[in-house]
Amino acid sequence: MDNLTALLEGFSTVLHPVYLLYALFGVFVGTAVGVLPGIGPAMAIALLLPLTYSLEPTAALIVFAGIYYGGMYGGSTTSILLNTPGESASIVTAIEGNRMARAGRGAAALATAAIGSFVAGTLATVALTFLAPVVARWAVRLGEPDYFALMVVAFVTVGALLGSSVPRGLAALALGLFLGLVGTDTLTGQQRFTFGVPNLADGIDVVVVAVGLFAVGEAVYVGSRMRHGPVHVIPVEKGWRTWMKRDDWRRSWKPWLRGAAIGFPVGTIPAGGADVATFLSYASERRLAGPRRKEFGKGAIEGVAGPEAANNAAASGVLVPLLTLGLPTTATAAIIIVAFQSYGIRPGPLLLQSESALVWALIASLYVGNLMLVVLNLPLVGMWVKVLRIPRHYLYAGILLFGALGSYALNFSPVDVLLLVLIGLVGFFMRRYGYPVAPLVVGMILGPMAEDRLRRSLAISQGDLTYLVTSPFAATAYAAIVLLLVAGLWLRRRERAAEVPQEQSPETP
Repeated sequence: MDNLTALLEGFSTVLHPVYLLYALFGVFVGTAVGVLPGIGPAMAIALLLPLTYSLEPTAALIVFAGIYYGGMYGGSTTSILLNTPGESASIVTAIEGNRMARAGRGAAALATAAIGSFVAGTLATVALTFLAPVVARWAVRLGEPDYFALMVVAFVTVGALLGSSVPRGLAALALGLFLGLVGTDTLTGQQRFTFGVPNLADGIDVVVVAVGLFAVGEAVYVGSRMRHGPVHVIPVEKGWRTWMKRDDWRRSWKPWLRGAAIGFPVGTIPAGGADVATFLSYASERRLAGPRRKEFGKGAIEGVAGPEAANNAAASGVLVPLLTLGLPTTATAAIIIVAFQSYGIRPGPLLLQSESALVWALIASLYVGNLMLVVLNLPLVGMWVKVLRIPRHYLYAGILLFGALGSYALNFSPVDVLLLVLIGLVGFFMRRYGYPVAPLVVGMILGPMAEDRLRRSLAISQGDLTYLVTSPFAATAYAAIVLLLVAGLWLRRRERAAEVPQEQSPETP
């Protein structure tokens, strides 16, 4: 009952007209950036971080939550109409969704994606409402070695399971850990890796790194691969009667529920996230299709409904370790942690006690944002189609401009702009040669926290290293690392098997 009371208080905050406008703005911007290829929610939140410092924390986090949910859905529009996923989690949607659009059923594909996102997102938010306080109460009892073990789990799984290869993921993680060490050592007061530059004494601002990687690096990478000529978008048939027929509803509702059941738990584990959830959902729907299995690869609506539901459910699942343990398991979650830290708020087991009103307003905004998402996207499909036709050179020039202005506004220092350019070039080469950027951001954020936990543990044990592994939870966590790595390799094999139909499909005209 305490959870329900706190949730009702959160609704009383979010339903204020001003906060409703913030939620609407976040969902609208999130969908808009999700629609555009190469621009995901992580980039949008990174760009808006410096511009929202004038907002109060509740308003800013409601905006970011709307961008997060809207961006997760927006990629489906690009996948279905352009066969170019805006987010990696939308790759599976392109397999069946684009086939449906070519067959004149693009409206049905978009409708099942929007409604499935609403159903699964709402169910997953309900699970978040009741699960987060339980996890937080359990996490309060953990000791310093236990938290260090949790961070090691996050390092190993995020570094090893994200990206095209384990060595590249670990290399990106190591670079992030190095950037997190730049600055002044809090214990000794000595400067580390500053190379005599006074501006680096306080460390490298995470916002500069986030904007450099996700905005500058992404814009330069997409610009280097930009195709010339007009963008060919499959037209969408008009009229609400073309959205979903009775047979479409009958074939979609079970995949929606199964997608929610798969997406939420997968989203809560390190290195899970929406990518793994969507591939698992697609594989499950294909296996359970029975006689309709032959339609997969040719435009099966189940192949759109299930993965899109899993996509949004995983977005809620990611918030469980983020809010209760302070562990970001995806790139977007890492940027949201930066948003918390910019307001002096530290996510973790005490967050529900110290910032109860803020957390419950954020959770309530997810319910409201889900409803806004389905109301916005079904009638405004025609507008999103027009957004897809924006000339890319105008779009990415604007992204670079806003990124530079936002980084300069942090400390009004030209050094931050120079760092932005350098990190942007690093981001470009990482994308160019297949190095994932998420482990870098996670390493930079969690690195200083892990160092602090390790030093406290060694101070308590007077340097006894066995203290780090003798705790029952810590020992279990290290054993879980092995299991997660094995499971991750197995899931990657499943993903590659699910990608086969897409590889066999003809190129978009």
